[in-house]
Amino acid sequence: MIVETLAREAGEIAMSHFETLATVPVESKGHLDLVTAADQEVERFLTERLGQAFPDDGIFGEEGAARQGTTSRIWVVDPIDGTFNFVRGGDQWAVSIGLYENFCPTFGVIHAPVRSQTLIGGVGHASTLNGAAMAQRGGLNENRAACGVGFHPTIAVDQRLQTLRYVLEDARMSFRCCGSATVSLIEVALGQVDGYLGIGESTWDLMAALPILEQIGIHSTVDWSKTDLTSKLRFACGTPEFLQAVSTIVPYGTTLD
Repeated sequence: MIVETLAREAGEIAMSHFETLATVPVESKGHLDLVTAADQEVERFLTERLGQAFPDDGIFGEEGAARQGTTSRIWVVDPIDGTFNFVRGGDQWAVSIGLYENFCPTFGVIHAPVRSQTLIGGVGHASTLNGAAMAQRGGLNENRAACGVGFHPTIAVDQRLQTLRYVLEDARMSFRCCGSATVSLIEVALGQVDGYLGIGESTWDLMAALPILEQIGIHSTVDWSKTDLTSKLRFACGTPEFLQAVSTIVPYGTTLD
């Protein structure tokens, strides 16, 4: 599959920088919001190669890639989701390529090189992890419920604390915060957590993951009929039981105020 091949090749480019982190140029887009030469090179590579493979489709990338297509399809690229982790030498980062078709995510490929994980799936494509079919997910065991959480650096401290207080006191769940929406959603897919709450996330953070997750029974609260590619999101993603448990704080169609 061409998109899987491109994701793996992009991962090799990212790894070439990851192995020499001391010399990788790093810029700041804002407080604790970083971009590296690796992000930029990976996005240039994917933009060029996706353009060659799908010349009629549009392309939209985190680091500014934008190409107008003539179809209803747009390839949405997050070259390295989890750049902060990447810069710190952690393994919680991934290359993400999602297909946005007729105003909805329909297909995705995620490649996490350090973790040796490649996830693929979407409409008409059964979800796989490293080529093996992924198990269906469902349920919520209240005695060991766990939730991933993610906040964009611009989200106010009070709003973060409100979310965490709800998770701990009202939903009575444990929580994890790994600093990468894509990796957090991999954890949802593998059943390591029941769901994820994202506050201030961008569409490219979940464009690839959502179609993969939907094939295994995981859904989100994002109303794509009211969302465009530049939107900042407030959403939940998880098993139906998880979504019900957090519906008070993130009902379906919630937007970032």
